Amino acid sequence: METCLDFRFILIADAEILEYEGNNRPISSSKIQNNSILRLQIMNFIVFTLLITAATLTTILLAVHIGFRAPRRKEKGSPADFGLAYSEISIRTLEGKRLYAWWLPMSSISPTIILLHGWGGNAELMLPLAVPFRNAGLNVLLLDARNHGRSDSASFSSLPRFAEDVSSAINWVKMQDEGQRDTISLLGHSVGAGAVLYAASLRDDISAVISVSAFAHPEWMMRRYLQRFWLPKLVTTWVLRYVEWIIQHRFEEIAPMNTVCKVKCPILLVHGKIDETVPVTDALAIQKNCNVTSIDLLLIEDAGHESVEKVEHHGYQMIDFLKKVGVLS
Repeated sequence: METCLDFRFILIADAEILEYEGNNRPISSSKIQNNSILRLQIMNFIVFTLLITAATLTTILLAVHIGFRAPRRKEKGSPADFGLAYSEISIRTLEGKRLYAWWLPMSSISPTIILLHGWGGNAELMLPLAVPFRNAGLNVLLLDARNHGRSDSASFSSLPRFAEDVSSAINWVKMQDEGQRDTISLLGHSVGAGAVLYAASLRDDISAVISVSAFAHPEWMMRRYLQRFWLPKLVTTWVLRYVEWIIQHRFEEIAPMNTVCKVKCPILLVHGKIDETVPVTDALAIQKNCNVTSIDLLLIEDAGHESVEKVEHHGYQMIDFLKKVGVLS
């Protein structure tokens, strides 16, 4: 039985392409041309797809890095606008950065509370909350985190870096008079709230923490933010992991709903019921995640995420909390 060879090959000679197929029959020039066009179209599609993918990833990376550049708003007013005596101070971080702060001393034997703003905020925005604490007899330190207010710049901002700045402020207070350094409380807003909880979870020298409008988990917060861009789930997950790589911390490690379980002092969670940026369910999740009784919850009916002035109207309740836990007599 005769075997028929079924093969195809290209012979290149004298810059001319001759194409053959089974039984050595030459392929027509029109078929060769169609095949060449098809190959070219496939190559163009592959190159176009790679370019689009690269452009998309570059855009996403750029957006992530821009998102970690908080808008800087420098203070225009001062505690003097509220009739409060103060001094401007400079606090050095471990990396040698300078943090700008206002120090509102009461007395050398008074306890101290450190106030930290949220993302894109500054010390001035926290002044309404400083008033009730100052009037209650506490020394008050209002801090600008790196990349905020009048503090030094850094490559990016994040909750752990906010917490590092809070720790630098705590160390500064502990170098002051004995009364001021023995009893230190922390209050933070939004990212600043998560930061003071994280900072307190790493120390045992904090007397109380007041968290205003903290999100329960940074991944929840970022997923809510990324939803507006209609990104595929795989891309969203990749962005989240990339952010963890940038800040060098896992979200689980710094999530307020987890760090509260490690805080050794009493905690007061303050949250507005009409907060659309961080829903009140986040505050409930923080409170319920740990089997502890040292977390109090204060819900404010008509307050949103940025309603610092409305939170101020409930200053007496925050003062009552400090009295209950022994910070104030």
